[in-house]
Amino acid sequence: MTIEHRRGVTVLALVAAFMVFVDGTIVHLTLAQLAEHLHASRPELEWAVNAYTLSFAAVMLGAGAITDTLGAKRAFVAGLLIFTASSAACAVSTSMLMLNLARLIQGAGAALLLPSALVLATATARDEQMRHRLVGWWAAAGGVGMAAGPLLGGALVAVADWRAVFAVNVVIGIPAAIWALRFMPGVASAGRRLDLAGMGTATVLIGGLVFALIEAPAQGWLSPPVVTAAALTLAGLVGFVWAERSTRMPLLPRGVYSDRGFVVTAVQGALFNFAFYGLLFAMSLMLQQGRGLGPLVSGLLFLPLTGLISIGSICAAPLAKRLGRRGVLALGQAVLAVTLAAVAWASTSNALWPLALALIPAGFSSGLLVPTMTSQSLAAVVPAAHGAASAAFNTSRQLGAAIGIATFGPLIGTTTNLNTGFITCVTVAAAATTLTLLLTAFTALGHRTRQQHSNPQTSRCHLDPTTS
Repeated sequence: MTIEHRRGVTVLALVAAFMVFVDGTIVHLTLAQLAEHLHASRPELEWAVNAYTLSFAAVMLGAGAITDTLGAKRAFVAGLLIFTASSAACAVSTSMLMLNLARLIQGAGAALLLPSALVLATATARDEQMRHRLVGWWAAAGGVGMAAGPLLGGALVAVADWRAVFAVNVVIGIPAAIWALRFMPGVASAGRRLDLAGMGTATVLIGGLVFALIEAPAQGWLSPPVVTAAALTLAGLVGFVWAERSTRMPLLPRGVYSDRGFVVTAVQGALFNFAFYGLLFAMSLMLQQGRGLGPLVSGLLFLPLTGLISIGSICAAPLAKRLGRRGVLALGQAVLAVTLAAVAWASTSNALWPLALALIPAGFSSGLLVPTMTSQSLAAVVPAAHGAASAAFNTSRQLGAAIGIATFGPLIGTTTNLNTGFITCVTVAAAATTLTLLLTAFTALGHRTRQQHSNPQTSRCHLDPTTS
């Protein structure tokens, strides 16, 4: 492979990571226009965000195995084509049903893109140092995409309209697919068999749960669609457990979900995304429909929150060396819980600057939490299970995001009381964050207790912070 091709593969992998994460947040600034142009109801607006998150979470669980089976290049090209075609369908949608179905397919394409892009990026590394550097760039590209989403979405909606948010993926995706087909080198597949039963039942489980949560407030918990979705959720759970116990190569090896430390971190990741993505959804409605702000101004107001995530992510690793991972988690969770309370207070002001100031520490602390939780989830399991652990952790986060949006949608209320509803949403987000802090405290206490029982002579010694 020539140097030019190697650089091209790396750039394409970074672009893919950016596109996947930017589409998770960019759509929030289209909600007001979707409500006006396509006459979208509140549940339909929730689905505009959650359809992507739902299929992303469901397919992500098996995306690593799909990449191993098809080979990274095939999985990448397939994901890119699905993502681009569904983005085009979103851009030309004439109804919310059409848009949300296209978003569902778009999320599946994104789930295929993410792990295959990482494999392709690291495949060009000539040594271990370069491999670590490429992984860092890939993660940074995703973080920049998530941070840029609201501002980019606001700018596109202001310059054109909501269709431009999806059309830009087509402009990028078509030449990227052509280049990948012509010049991207193949990466040998690992020969892994797909756990189709596990993937199918997981999709039913996640889809039924999210559908029930979104539709229940509008249709009622005892309505036939919601009862059917709840039954599918239960059936999916039973089927998934049976499928995982019946195969030799499950999506979730027993060593992953049987580790208490990993389970706690996965729950914390879900609670964080519940609070963060629910806040994005509620804030976009409050600013545009509640305060009547334009999409560009609304996007700029998101920047203190999303922009500081990148800075916090950079500071996470150095802080972990000094305070330990649990120390960084406790610090980030405590600051986020307090500043969310400050956000609720600032939103009562007619001026915008108190809200912008309150969002700065919220964004920085969120940036500390994401990479630290990811490292903590991998540290809880053996290296051979890192792939499965990463997929499971990201799935739990996406599921938490979907549940957050489904929960915050009814909590924020109607257009007549969005400001009051926003305070309720932020209070719930602060409560969820406080729960993650309590989990960190209990985990640290349990860790110290086990250390004392296993080695009483050294129980008073200072523990290495990088392992805590």
